[in-house]
Amino acid sequence: MSLPLNPKPFLNGLTGKPVMVRLKRGTEYKDYLVSVDGYMDTQLANQKNTEMGHCLGEALKRCNNVPYIRGVEEEEEDGEMRE
Repeated sequence: MSLPLNPKPFLNGLTGKPVMVRLKRGTEYKDYLVSVDGYMDTQLANQKNTEMGHCLGEALKRCNNVPYIRGVEEEEEDGEMRE
């Protein structure tokens, strides 16, 4: 059983690192987390759609549209899964 995690320190710890962001509609993006504001809106650097492979540039994702964020290992970001 895992303990609840406070999202603000968790997101601040991911700042400057590669993350995987999933939107409510199911679309996933890999990117570097630039910043997080007081409402937990996230700013992403070079947003890349994982399904289409397009680089969409810098973007802001509103907190109510993002149910899931996780850190991504550097090797995993390049397409190689780390064991």
